[in-house]
Amino acid sequence: MQQAPDTPRPVAIFDTSLRDGEQAPGFSMRPEQKLALAHALVRLNVDVMEVGFAAASPGDAEAVRLIAEEIGTDPDGPAICSLARATEGDVEAAERALAPAAKNRLHLFFGTSDLHLAAKHRMEKPEALATIERAIRMARGRFSEIEFSAEDALRTDPAFLREAMQCAAEAGADVLNVPDTVGYTSPEEIGAVFADLVANVARPDHVIFSTHNHDDLGMAVANSLAAVRAGAGQVECTINGIGERAGNCALEEVVMALKTRPDHYRADTRVNTRELFAASRLLGETTGNMPPRNKAIVGRNAFAHEAGIHQHGVLADRRTYEIMSPEDIGLPSNALVLGKHSGKHALRARLEALGHDLGGNRFEEIYSGFKSLADTKREVTDNDLCDLVAEDGRGHAWELVRVEMRTGTKANAKPTAKVTLDHRDRGRLTAIGHGTGPFEALTEAFCVAAEVEGTLDSVDAHQLSREMEIEVGLTVDGQTITGRSQHTDVVIAAAEALLAAFNNHERMVASPRLADAA
Repeated sequence: MQQAPDTPRPVAIFDTSLRDGEQAPGFSMRPEQKLALAHALVRLNVDVMEVGFAAASPGDAEAVRLIAEEIGTDPDGPAICSLARATEGDVEAAERALAPAAKNRLHLFFGTSDLHLAAKHRMEKPEALATIERAIRMARGRFSEIEFSAEDALRTDPAFLREAMQCAAEAGADVLNVPDTVGYTSPEEIGAVFADLVANVARPDHVIFSTHNHDDLGMAVANSLAAVRAGAGQVECTINGIGERAGNCALEEVVMALKTRPDHYRADTRVNTRELFAASRLLGETTGNMPPRNKAIVGRNAFAHEAGIHQHGVLADRRTYEIMSPEDIGLPSNALVLGKHSGKHALRARLEALGHDLGGNRFEEIYSGFKSLADTKREVTDNDLCDLVAEDGRGHAWELVRVEMRTGTKANAKPTAKVTLDHRDRGRLTAIGHGTGPFEALTEAFCVAAEVEGTLDSVDAHQLSREMEIEVGLTVDGQTITGRSQHTDVVIAAAEALLAAFNNHERMVASPRLADAA
C-alpha cells in the first residue's frame, strides 16, 4: 500500500552502545552490566541492538549469548546483532552466540576504500567483491537478517561503493550500511552519496540503506539526518553518543530531531522517547561517564533556564523557550535555575513552591537579598532561599558541625563516615555509617542521625575551578530528594550536599505543597 504523502516514513533505530560504544576507552562493561543496559534498550523500543563482536573475545561472546538468551527470545522484541568480519570463523562465532535469539542479525563488515583495500586487506577490487559475496552467501539461512557494512564508505570511490552495495544486495544482504567510519564527511556530501545509492543500486523491496556516522568533526547527528532525508531507512547510533574517538551519532538527538521536526524530515521512529533520560542516566552511572551539562536532550542544562527573560517566558508558556517537553524524554519538569540572571517571576514561583507566599514589601526585601547573594554564588539553592526567608533565626532543621571519613585499601576495610549534626528540635547528634564507598557511608550516617530509611541513588560531581560541586539524589522514606553543594574539600562538599537533601526532606514533610512540587 502506498504511503500517504504527509505520513512520516518509518526509520529503524540500530543501537550499538553495547558494541561500538563500549569499544571507546573508559566505557568497557561487564556482561551483567551489558544485560542491564540491554533491558533499558528494550524499554526504549529500539529496532536492533548490536550487543558485541562475538569473535573478538570470550567475554564478548558471553555477553552476546547472555542477552540473546534473556532478551532475544521475544519475537516482538528487538533483533539481537553481532558484528563479524567477512570470515568463516567470525560468522560461526556469531551464529553460536546469537542462536537463542528469535530474531538475530549478522553484521558483516569489509573495508572498501582504496586505503583499506591497500593497507588492511592487501587486495584489488575484484577480489574484494568476491570476498563480500562469498561471506554473505556463506551466512545466508543461518541468521534472521544479514547486514553488510562497507567500512570507510564515505572515503570509498563512489563507483566502487555502488558495485560493493550491488554485490551485497545480490548475495542476499537485507541491510546495506554506509558508514562514515572516521567522521570525515559533511551533510551535503553524505546526502548526495545516499541519493546516488538509493537511485542506482537495484535491490529487493525489503532491503534498506543504513547510515552510521562518527563525530570526529562534530557532525555525526547532522550527517545521519541528512542521510535520512536522502532515503536512509536505518540510523545506527548510541546512547549519549558514546563510541570510538569522539563518539557516534547520539541516539537521543537523532530520535528527538525526527520527532520534533516531522515537517522537515518526514520520518519518525518507534522509540519510546520517555525512556531516553533513564537510559542515559543508567549508561552514565554504569560507565562512570555522565554526559556533559550542555549535552543536547539529556544534559543537566538541556531543560534548565537561568536568564530572567527566559524564566518569565517559560512560566507564562513553556513553548516560548522550549521546542520540546521535558516529559517527552522522561523528565518530570524543566528547571528554573536561580542565579544572578534570574528575575522576580522565577524567584516568586520557587518561593511559592517552597511554601512561602510573601506580601509585596517582604518579597521585595527577599528579592534584594537574593540578588546580592546571587552575585557571590553560581546558583542560589532552596537552602539559601529558606535562610533568606527565615525571620525567627532558626534557619534549617539540620546544621553540619563536623564530618570525618576513614577509608582503606584492604579488602575488608569498608569506608566509614562519622557526622556530628545539630537539629533545631533534637539538639546535637553524632552518627556513624558504613558503605561500599564514601558517599554511601555518609548517606548511612545521615540516615542514622535522622532515623529514616534511605538509599543513595545518584552522585553527580563536577570540578568548578578550585571547588567541587556535588549533587546527590536519594530516596528517603519513599520520597525522592536532592541536594547540592560546593566546597574545595570534596568530603565537606559531599556532606553539605547530603545536608541540603535532608533539609529539603524536612521541608517536604512539613509542606505538602513542596512535596508535590518536587
